[in-house]
Amino acid sequence: MTRVLNHLTNAFPVWVLAGGVLALFVPHWFTWFSGPWIVWGLGVIMLGMGMTLTVEDFRRVLVMPRPVALGFVAQFSVMPFLGWSVAKAMHLDAPLAVGLILVACCPGGTASNVVTYLARANVALSVVMTMCSTFAAVALTPLLTRFYAGAIVEVDAWGLFFSTFQVVVLPVIAGVVLNRFVPRAVAFALPAAPLLSVLTITLICASIIGLSAGAVRASAGALLLAVFLLHAGGFALGYLSARLFGYERIIARTVSIEVGMQNSGLGVVLARKHFADPLTAVPCAISSVFHSVIGSMLAGYWRLRDRK
Repeated sequence: MTRVLNHLTNAFPVWVLAGGVLALFVPHWFTWFSGPWIVWGLGVIMLGMGMTLTVEDFRRVLVMPRPVALGFVAQFSVMPFLGWSVAKAMHLDAPLAVGLILVACCPGGTASNVVTYLARANVALSVVMTMCSTFAAVALTPLLTRFYAGAIVEVDAWGLFFSTFQVVVLPVIAGVVLNRFVPRAVAFALPAAPLLSVLTITLICASIIGLSAGAVRASAGALLLAVFLLHAGGFALGYLSARLFGYERIIARTVSIEVGMQNSGLGVVLARKHFADPLTAVPCAISSVFHSVIGSMLAGYWRLRDRK
């Protein structure tokens, strides 16, 4: 059973891509998953992440501080600047530009840990970097979003701060506490948690795409290209930055994946709650499709390269 669950989880790009495409043509299949369902869904995903963490994971920050710091700085410098640059260069409409910047300012996504495993990179480092960026996002995501998008629309930084704390940090802490005090119950639930997270993020993204299906189809070319450029640039610059600092290929792959993959679910929740135009959430939803597909293709390429 565990092997079946792992195979289904590793196919997460297929689930996300299929959900996104179906939502464009049969949106009513997914639009019921909206409002509080999206918030609770992200909470479940972050709870699952917390359940995988132990005290030892926090100690690893002290064991490998330099690569963790590199990934952290790249995450919150490369991606926000790329998001702003792409939005400006492509003259995206205001809600789409803000959505692209918002998801670029989010922390690393939990799916990065799965892709790191598939790429035969450093999973422990990936987990630590995701953990660090997730906690830091409480302050950095609102501040960076306000800095880069504040000239386009009014950004409620305090509102973003409290929402990020509620839907990200609290569930992660709850998961860590559960893992510490009821490890047997966590061990029983954990095999199914990754697949549940994959299906939940698929529903979240498909719901947002479905709710704005007409607008997505109308601006599909520019929007898809913008999101692709954001993530392709993140993967490339993450890898190059690690190599420029002299790290081996395994570390460079890990940093690349961590920088290139975002917590798109958080972007969706923040966009829906704090920005009036529903189109703001669309780049965040499409982001999940692109970073999953690009990350998985890179992982496959690196695995094949290792066999040669």
